[in-house]
Amino acid sequence: MRALISVWDKQGVVDFARELVELGVELVSTGNTQRVLTEAGLPVQPVQAITGFPEILDGRVKTLHPAIHGGILARRDLSSHYEQLAEHMIGLIDIVAVNLYPFTQTIARPDVTLAEAQEQIDIGGVALLRAAAKNFPFVLPLVDPEDYAAALDGLRRGEAPYAMRQRLAAKVFAHTAAYDAAIAAYLNDAAFPQTLPMAWPLVQTLRYGENPHQSAALYGDFAQYFEQLHGKELSYINILDINAAQELIEEFSPDEGVALAIIKHTNPCGVGVGAHTLEAWQRAFATDVQAPFGGIIVVNAPCDMQLAEAIDEIFTEIIIAPEFAPDALELLRKKKNRRLMRALRPIARQHEFVVQSVPGGVLVQEADRAPLRDEPFDVVTRRAPTEAEETALRFAWRVCKHVKSNAIVYTAGDRTLGIGAGQMSRVDSSRLAVWKAQQAGLSLQGSVVASDALFPFADGVEVALAAGATAVIQPGGSVRDEEVIAAADRAGAAMVFTRRRHFRH
Repeated sequence: MRALISVWDKQGVVDFARELVELGVELVSTGNTQRVLTEAGLPVQPVQAITGFPEILDGRVKTLHPAIHGGILARRDLSSHYEQLAEHMIGLIDIVAVNLYPFTQTIARPDVTLAEAQEQIDIGGVALLRAAAKNFPFVLPLVDPEDYAAALDGLRRGEAPYAMRQRLAAKVFAHTAAYDAAIAAYLNDAAFPQTLPMAWPLVQTLRYGENPHQSAALYGDFAQYFEQLHGKELSYINILDINAAQELIEEFSPDEGVALAIIKHTNPCGVGVGAHTLEAWQRAFATDVQAPFGGIIVVNAPCDMQLAEAIDEIFTEIIIAPEFAPDALELLRKKKNRRLMRALRPIARQHEFVVQSVPGGVLVQEADRAPLRDEPFDVVTRRAPTEAEETALRFAWRVCKHVKSNAIVYTAGDRTLGIGAGQMSRVDSSRLAVWKAQQAGLSLQGSVVASDALFPFADGVEVALAAGATAVIQPGGSVRDEEVIAAADRAGAAMVFTRRRHFRH
């Protein structure tokens, strides 16, 4: 038997090659892999000894040769293939262990140039892997060092099982598909390409989906954004909630003060800002003292002991923070089912795709992550908002953007007071938000109100003004805008149009 080994990731390759030699397998290798194996004292042939042709173009061309690909692609069940190999003096290659240049790691660098990215596009490695995977009934294809041990176990028993070979072949094609998708996505400059190049590796299978009868899995690289410090494994719904919570909290820069949000079923049920974490928590929690039980808490500042002690008084599913003070972490870890997540980096990227499956395909849109400063702030009533009202309106607008439609949010300048989400009519959302504020014992006198989309009739605004709101922020654009504005003018309220709606379904 003969194995061709050419790997960028050298993890475990020396031990793997040594075991192959002990099994009587001849080694063939290239470039740095050959050097590593030789330095380890292993007998290894350079690939040019087989091709009769040196590596050229700075190593860009070394394995693209009939003597290599013929040995991999030959079918062992066809005598005509053996005859052709003999005619051209080509030997068989039975094992191909290859992994690819680190393209995705390279383009992840913020300072990477196009030329540097191009140099990390693997050509020969992809060709070798695809050839071996195509011929998997006769050739063992290995793209992942984690599979070396299982392959060796099979070879020690005489031959790697057919089912293993097929599984490894599928892994190869999935890997090269993801590799090509990353290249295509990087080079593409169209907003929506003719073919959508997306591929994600399986991270883990989840216990279930939204309900216990639904199976589910997580794909991609979630771990580059969040590190789990404590608690049982995340569920499908947990991951959705973490995403929603982090998207919301990133609306508030730490430079503006500490912001804290409480999330339930991807909807905010309370948001507060303050001079310190406890103050932000108290303002957020006061919005709704019932919904936070079993909810998600996210803060844009390190979780200190004061906050930890306050949170510890209620049952909380998940706490997300950029850091946890050691004593806070020790306290919060005492409840085994509470999940603690460290936010490693921002998740908000304005031009990132949001993907939703539909029958026969997917819907794709840009993420709704344009910063507030990019939106107009047009005063449409006779009275302009006061400075305090403007602060509150901008706060309300940032929160409203993350509430499911139809969304109505009442706020002061530093906290939410009432939130109405997901109702079939906007006026019902307004009434619900008023009721929630009443249940929490919060007055809406002097509050402001935000609506994620236009008020189609004056009734929604009239409910808000009757509840005590003195200023309104909404996109505008209704055929009845004049009626809505007139209702605000009659009450002496201020109204601002943003000219941009924020539906969230």
